[in-house]
Amino acid sequence: MESTKTTAQHTATPTRSFVLASIAALAIGAGAYVLGLFNAEMALNEKGYYLIILLYGLFSMVSLQKSVRDQKEGIATSTIYVNLCWLSSAIAIALLVIGLYNAELMLSEKGFYAMAYTLSLFAAVVVQKNTRDSKVADENIDISDEVIQSEAAR
Repeated sequence: MESTKTTAQHTATPTRSFVLASIAALAIGAGAYVLGLFNAEMALNEKGYYLIILLYGLFSMVSLQKSVRDQKEGIATSTIYVNLCWLSSAIAIALLVIGLYNAELMLSEKGFYAMAYTLSLFAAVVVQKNTRDSKVADENIDISDEVIQSEAAR
């Protein structure tokens, strides 16, 4: 009966290529965004604003993904915290949209920052999901090994 329980909770380990692709997407998105900021002809305080929005967005999206998944898996999660994660993620995106709307940049530059930002946020969520899936899969393998050993001892 216990082995059925571990099978029902089984989470497939993400493939190495998917893990590498998601890490590459995060590095490319965040790297392009930061490189664009470094080369932009804007005041240092504007560059700081856009950098902080990136960092804030990455953190809020990872936190949101974790809290939503915790809820789905039945792990105790405060409703207030989950709602704050949603609000924080929305605020991070809204700050970028407002900043780009008011920025004196060419439309192509605004599009570049928006797309690099979107790629970075999505990739951060996927990297966090891969990390968690890998950990859960490893734990399930350890539990399965213990069940097999205990059944073999009988």
